[in-house]
Amino acid sequence: MRTLIRNARIFDGSGTPPFDGAVLIEGDRIAQVLDNAAPLASAADRVIDAYGMTLMPGMVDAHTHLTWGSSVENIYPQFLLPPDELKKAAWRNARVLLDHGFTSLYSAGALGDRIEPELAAAIVRGETPGPRLVPSTLERSPEGEDSVDTGDVFNGRGPEAIRAFVDHCAGEGIRSIKLILSGEDALKPGTAQDILYTDEEMEAVGAAAKAAGIWIACHTYTTRAIRMALGAGARILYHCSFADEAGVEALVEAKDRVFYAPGPGVSVAALEANPPPHVDMSAMKASAADRMALEAKLVPALRARGVRILIGGDYGFPFNPHGRNARDLEHFVTHFGFTPAEALRAATQYGGELMDLAVGLVRPGYLADLLLVDGDPTEDVRILQDRERLKMIMKNGVLHKALAEAETV
Repeated sequence: MRTLIRNARIFDGSGTPPFDGAVLIEGDRIAQVLDNAAPLASAADRVIDAYGMTLMPGMVDAHTHLTWGSSVENIYPQFLLPPDELKKAAWRNARVLLDHGFTSLYSAGALGDRIEPELAAAIVRGETPGPRLVPSTLERSPEGEDSVDTGDVFNGRGPEAIRAFVDHCAGEGIRSIKLILSGEDALKPGTAQDILYTDEEMEAVGAAAKAAGIWIACHTYTTRAIRMALGAGARILYHCSFADEAGVEALVEAKDRVFYAPGPGVSVAALEANPPPHVDMSAMKASAADRMALEAKLVPALRARGVRILIGGDYGFPFNPHGRNARDLEHFVTHFGFTPAEALRAATQYGGELMDLAVGLVRPGYLADLLLVDGDPTEDVRILQDRERLKMIMKNGVLHKALAEAETV
């Protein structure tokens, strides 16, 4: 199948200004990016006229929790779900995210084993719609008196328990391990400065994950946690809110091999939330306010030093449901001083680099993960929050959502 998308305003994902042009797709790949060339129409099986629309790469969410059940289509009042409902929610959330323009996801942990590898395989087989997925397993915080009540625990402490866990993940088809390295004030006030692993345990997980070919994602807040995660070879760090100057320098030094996702989505949503009287969100709101104030300085400082900063904001809570993920783009502009094009680059090119796949750019040879948007998101990123303005969604050259006016020749 050869598809020509013509008369488009193209944002290629790199952050450079959009330009007028056309894209020729052969199979699952972009074959050419060119000036509008009507003669090519005769060589295409399908021609899509994108007049008045912006063509851009599909977006990548770098901090996804598909098993955090709530979406814009189905809000769960509780966080933990029965196994059957948990799986149903994860399958639904994958489709919801694709419906909202996200064609790739990097998991930041699950609430159950085997759910995400099974889902990733089902998506590849075409059994259920969804973005391509780097699957994870249960978020892991270590057992012990200082552990925070989030995720699951290892079977014991020490390097051997860590190595056994990595072996388990490798056997289950996990591609990224999520480690809760710092505590979490939102769940257990006063713990964000805590370190939940020993140096020996982090050394063990780094060596074992490298040997197994598994990536590591880390929940980190402080400079010490950042350094421990980097020492273990972590691929992506989340939050980092309490990083001091030394923490900034550590991230800058590692900028060619590490990615950073601050996760403003959950913070802003927590501050906006108006829960019923029986739900106490005071600790979460206080933590969110602290983090946003710190990250308002940290994120621009890291961006200025060339650290790759990605979107992804702990979506899936009832007050922060899946399907609102594109709000992170607005937060990057409003709270962190990004231009719209810089925010879009965080969701496209840098997301593709995190996935280690040829996605996130409109370039020859890249996978044809493409969106047609009614309007120009390089002028106003908020339009990407409206799924009705996503007129076409393509993944691997296949239309998940077809433009109503598409012409087949």
